[in-house]
Amino acid sequence: MSKDQEKEDKEDHEEKDDHDELDIGKSGKVQKSDTEFYVQIAIIAVLALLLMYNIGKGTGGAGGIGTVSASEIIPTGIPAVYGEELGISYDGVSASNPQLADQTIGVLSNVDRTVTLEGDELQRYTTILLKISCEFCCGANSVIFENGQAACGCAHSFAMRGLGKYLIQNHGDEFTDDEILEEIGKWKVLFFPGIHEQKAQVLKEQGIEVNYINLASNAHRGIEKGQASGGGEMVGGC
Repeated sequence: MSKDQEKEDKEDHEEKDDHDELDIGKSGKVQKSDTEFYVQIAIIAVLALLLMYNIGKGTGGAGGIGTVSASEIIPTGIPAVYGEELGISYDGVSASNPQLADQTIGVLSNVDRTVTLEGDELQRYTTILLKISCEFCCGANSVIFENGQAACGCAHSFAMRGLGKYLIQNHGDEFTDDEILEEIGKWKVLFFPGIHEQKAQVLKEQGIEVNYINLASNAHRGIEKGQASGGGEMVGGC
């Protein structure tokens, strides 16, 4: 046999071996490649699920996991309708300016001390103010008793009662009961900003709307208990 013939036979043999290697069926290199492919697909799927979970956790979906910041619940500026009349601003109640905070609280407190409601106005006042308390200063069920008399003697309670009296007496037709309670709630949030941030977080986590009535009234009183401390200082004196 010539050398050229031997060379051709050798090449044919090697080519046959290559075909045999690819045709091993389910037990050779083809199987290994398929396995690696499916493993990669599985890894990608797991990573995608983890990414979707973390995105949902960060944005606070139906479970309400997102973080509530102070800017979301702290009212700012001059209150509509009554702010200019009384010469007060939400911005006046801040831990950064205790003197102005006390002055602002004093304006509202003075209304409580000097105004006496009667008849239908007193009944309306009682209905509204029984729904809110100053539980962070005193343990009373609300800032008033059922007869309309003061149930808590802290400055915050005086201010909340004073605002309620002022709005009922001077703007009773412009505000509904819930709107008056909401306005009082805004000031309570200003008095206790840190604890209400915590409370807003719990409300959000439980799927409860974060508004000033849910935050500050007795509707969800104590829902924030058990949360980590350090929620910020009280503004104004008890």
